[in-house]
Amino acid sequence: MTEIALVTGANKGLGHEIARQLAERGMRVYLGARDESRGREAAAAITAGDVRFLPLDVTDRESVAAAVRLVDAESGRLDVLVNNAGIAGEVGTEVLDITAEQLRATYEVNVLGVVTVTSAFVPLLRKSANGRIVNMSSRLGSLTALSEPDSRHRKRGALAYSSSKAALNVLTLLYAEALRADGIQVNAATPGRVPTDINAATPWRGDRTAADGAITPIHLATLPPGTMTGAFRGPGIDESPGW
Repeated sequence: MTEIALVTGANKGLGHEIARQLAERGMRVYLGARDESRGREAAAAITAGDVRFLPLDVTDRESVAAAVRLVDAESGRLDVLVNNAGIAGEVGTEVLDITAEQLRATYEVNVLGVVTVTSAFVPLLRKSANGRIVNMSSRLGSLTALSEPDSRHRKRGALAYSSSKAALNVLTLLYAEALRADGIQVNAATPGRVPTDINAATPWRGDRTAADGAITPIHLATLPPGTMTGAFRGPGIDESPGW
């Protein structure tokens, strides 16, 4: 039976690569994107498998509800949800200069958007024999990493982004517990330092490719039933919780 996957924010970068790799593995992939022309172009660029553009703005409840209706009508269930959509919200801004407005805008996508999408799609995930949710997090949201002496993550000072990913990590743990009885595995992934629109112009852009960054989320998105839930995985934290 063909598995059904949804990747949010998938018209470019890491999200697009995750969508491509899931399609190559035989899944029907809904490529979520706000912009219709970019979304359709991104879906068409993936030539392997069944990839379908899905209009989806994670900050808009009506958009999310319409996306649920479309996936339900076409596929009847959802096996994999990758909450990839995210923004930085503060590139080049010092910690003490971050405003509440910048924090609110970042949380709107990185935290509240995840809540809106996850809550809306849980009924379809419950129809799966092996539901999986992958939340795209970051070491910048790890309290363990931030508390290390001379932590490069702390020195980056990304107040809005880091705190939003820390909140996402908490969501991951609580969703994992709440959905455990349903057999839905909920985990968080960090891709490592992959140059994307979020960090391409910063000293922290890194040198990993999108394909490198997709390794962990693809692993978590393809877990067999009953394998792992409530975990944070990625470069440098596979041997410990890393929260």
